[in-house]
Amino acid sequence: MSQELSFDHWLSAYVVPTMESSLEQALTVVDESPYLAGLHEAMRYAALAGGKRIRAALVLAAGEVAHPSEQVEQSKKALIAAATAVELIHAYSLVHDDMPCMDDDELRRGKPTVHVKYGEANALLVGDALQSLAFEIIATMPVAPALVIKAMQQLAIASGSRGMVGGQYMDLASVDQQISKARLKLMHQLKTGALIQASVLLGSITVATNYEDHSALKSYAEKLGLAYQVVDDILDATADTSVLGKTAGKDEQDNKPTYVSMLGLSEAKDYAAALHHEALEAIRPLGSRAERLRALADLIIHRQS
Repeated sequence: MSQELSFDHWLSAYVVPTMESSLEQALTVVDESPYLAGLHEAMRYAALAGGKRIRAALVLAAGEVAHPSEQVEQSKKALIAAATAVELIHAYSLVHDDMPCMDDDELRRGKPTVHVKYGEANALLVGDALQSLAFEIIATMPVAPALVIKAMQQLAIASGSRGMVGGQYMDLASVDQQISKARLKLMHQLKTGALIQASVLLGSITVATNYEDHSALKSYAEKLGLAYQVVDDILDATADTSVLGKTAGKDEQDNKPTYVSMLGLSEAKDYAAALHHEALEAIRPLGSRAERLRALADLIIHRQS
């Protein structure tokens, strides 16, 4: 994982294929019962459906802050396990979010969503199974047991009622409601920001980053996590379905509060830019060790889908 690789090459030639291979391995059941083949097929469909693997990249890039020139083999394996677990949690969340009882979407990355292809009950089970698998994988990290426990706790908080699930609950409760900016911010920080933050912090925890570096990464992650969802709001209001890979304009159609509906498009863009700047400032003290984290922040802010 040499720092000499350009960011684009690192992302396309290392992060994405490494994650596809790791997810493929995680989803290969050696002693697979024929009676479970349909469930495992649907799990693979959900988790191996492509994607930018930004959360995995954040785990790996944050890990490089402690080992900027060369990752020891043990750290590499631990970071890949943590990144795989994050991607499995993300995949599970998308499966459940797309279901009719949640956001009710029929497209994800340009393909039929899991409940459309495999049925609602199976989609529910797929999400449950992917979530369980994430914790199975993170438990295999070849690091000190205390770090494994800390990483599992971080991922559990980020994906539970104090994180992603809590944010989704707030999102559903806010439909057709006029809410405050403070409530909208918290909703976004939990629904999307928590897993983005956890990705960065898992990279830091896994390689036992020192206190000062960890604090800088935490501040960066908080700003970037919120910025990610603000950009999502902007894209939902401005991009085409063919570009997004999911139904555009869903937030307005469902009368959900967003930064675009609350602030207007121009001010929402300004807010995203301000959060981007604050995220970069947070990791300024890390110097060249955080170069890939800077590039990831740029990618998140300027992405088109």
